[in-house]
Amino acid sequence: MGLTSWQNGRCGFYDASICVDPESLVTPWLVMYWHNVIVRSFRRAHALLGRMFDLNEVRSTKSRIAWHEVKSYFWALDCHPRRPWWHKFQALLYRYSRNTGQFLFGKPSQQRTATD
Repeated sequence: MGLTSWQNGRCGFYDASICVDPESLVTPWLVMYWHNVIVRSFRRAHALLGRMFDLNEVRSTKSRIAWHEVKSYFWALDCHPRRPWWHKFQALLYRYSRNTGQFLFGKPSQQRTATD
């Protein structure tokens, strides 16, 4: 939703929050924060994910708002918006955690510092 809004020249974070449910507590800031967590996590895990999936189409950008980069990761992980993808994604999260002993997204509280 955010990528489509951004491509249409609108503010992706705001439109994505409205698309969820205008009456919900999802805010543009929250969507932006989730987006940034996902971008950082995929970048950190790129080497390991590259051993499991073909990530040749993924291009890292210097932009903070890396909509295309996130989309490329999800497509490379075979998580397409118009197909059921949640079970595949859950399997990926489980496999990543089992292989690394870490979470794909975010940091456990034991590994956080004062700057995190």
